[in-house]
Amino acid sequence: MCGITGFVNFKKNIKDELGTLKAMTDTLSLRGPNSEGNYLSNNVMFGHRRLIVVDPEGGIQPMKRSIDNREYVLVYNGELYNTEDLRKELINDGFKFEGYSDTEVLLLSYIRWGIGAIEKFNGIFAFAIYDKEKNQVVLARDAMGVKPLFYSIKNNTLIFGSEIKALLKHPLVKAVVDKDGLTELFALGPAITPGKTYFKDIEEVKPGEYLVLNNDGVKKEIYWRLEAKDFNESEEEAVEHVRELLIDAIKRQLVGDVPVCTFLSGGLDSSAISAIAASEFKKKNKQLTTFSIEYEDNEKYFKSSLYQPTSDKYYAEVMSKFIGSNHRNVILNHEDLVNALDEALIGRDCPGMADVDSSLYLFCKEVKKDFVVSLSGECADELFAGYPWFTNDDMIWSNTFPWSRFIKERKAILSPELKGLKIEEAADSAYRNTLSEVPHLDNESPIEYRMRELFYLNLRWFMLNLLNRKDRMSMANSLEVRVPFADYKIVEYAFNIPNNIKLLNGREKGLLRKALEGILPEEIIYRKKSPYPKTHNPIYTDMVCNKMNSILSDTSSPILDIIDKNVVKNILDTRGEAYKTTWYGQLMTGPQMIAYLIQINNWLKYYKVEIK
Repeated sequence: MCGITGFVNFKKNIKDELGTLKAMTDTLSLRGPNSEGNYLSNNVMFGHRRLIVVDPEGGIQPMKRSIDNREYVLVYNGELYNTEDLRKELINDGFKFEGYSDTEVLLLSYIRWGIGAIEKFNGIFAFAIYDKEKNQVVLARDAMGVKPLFYSIKNNTLIFGSEIKALLKHPLVKAVVDKDGLTELFALGPAITPGKTYFKDIEEVKPGEYLVLNNDGVKKEIYWRLEAKDFNESEEEAVEHVRELLIDAIKRQLVGDVPVCTFLSGGLDSSAISAIAASEFKKKNKQLTTFSIEYEDNEKYFKSSLYQPTSDKYYAEVMSKFIGSNHRNVILNHEDLVNALDEALIGRDCPGMADVDSSLYLFCKEVKKDFVVSLSGECADELFAGYPWFTNDDMIWSNTFPWSRFIKERKAILSPELKGLKIEEAADSAYRNTLSEVPHLDNESPIEYRMRELFYLNLRWFMLNLLNRKDRMSMANSLEVRVPFADYKIVEYAFNIPNNIKLLNGREKGLLRKALEGILPEEIIYRKKSPYPKTHNPIYTDMVCNKMNSILSDTSSPILDIIDKNVVKNILDTRGEAYKTTWYGQLMTGPQMIAYLIQINNWLKYYKVEIK
């Protein structure tokens, strides 16, 4: 994995702006700690930082190729999982390779098929290609949005980067948040409308989208979208199909010239990935290493809930013994968890999921000590109905995002001056705009119609936020994390599975459970779904409350301009109990909401955000 950045202006000579390019590229050193490179021309400046995973010598970037006196330049962040299939096709067409990296395969694919090559790629990617003959630059992002790609257009200059911090090093880009950004932050945060950011004039290439910049300006195109299709398979065929797709995706994603491990919580999804990976390792007489996360004294304070019915530790150990992995349990302490809120914030360039982010940041930091690549189980819940809002009637039929239902409570936190922000209207508009995109079949029953909406909402919003979290927290530690369930073939297939088959036997992820029989022990297969673990220790609550009280006591704290101090103080005095609803998802309750406010304050402060 890598970090890419650059800027392009076809109406002005920018070659003397190397200092700006260097500053932008340096911000991405954690995404690519192994090497750096740049490409300089009169109108196009590319910077690259590399994390070496495959072909140390043959994958150096920016990568240039000249064919028939036509020059092409690529900077790329990602991994293609069908590299060998494409390589064979290109060799048959007469192309010659200088190495064995997927970078070279991607560039030659573009040279051979043009931008249409993107529809052939199975992988996770964000890239920029300079096509010198056409005098154009193409920016593209993978179908699921696993890899990020931000951009801003200022004074005929297209400025882009893997992270917002790279763009902010360009003199034309400022850290400005207007009323629209604040509305987004409190109406939807930590989720963000696809294609947007909280910052004014900074956008993101949407999943499944590419941009073309030339003398005529910028053109956006969608190359991948979900389609509603008739499902003609039996229950048994669906079980087999899911099993085949998943095994294929996991096997493809085990490639690399560096150590590979897996995250293992003991839940269904990570257990499936770990079991299949361990089987592949054993074929090569290797032992898989697995990692789980735990918090100091969490067993002592754990409380079962609708969202988190069981803890993970026991099940992770069961799975490790079952597959014979070298299992490591990373135990986090609460002081580190609170302190890492700032590091997680900087990794995201904006407020995120509070300690749900900082814990993942610390976890990845430990994994990185011995590994460069890991596989993780994100996206299965969105595809196979793992969340309560797929089975709880009140949530199914809630007339908003089911993971963010309490907008009025969010609005109450705003300062009197900002009470006029249209928080509820913004959330409702985002919700309804997304529903208008959902593809449907004729004559769907009301429940099938609604479930298709829910799956689409989850893919475009909830899943994307979790993918953002995974990418930023892992790459902030120079760790590449792959997500097999986000393979677009699995997504396309799962989207069209009827609800009664997907929820086989009336269980969340019932079909996926059935598909994993014979691969996992029954104890794991039929365990009640439990999300990513969070701390239940009251010490954490005390620490975030103390930290937020310090912020409220400091008259220079920037968050004081946007929150109602008295409302927040009341929440702190009750140690979060006065905020009884979930801020976002399943995990962000009182203490996490307080930590979110801490992140907002520090974001405004560290990024010197100007509020307009």
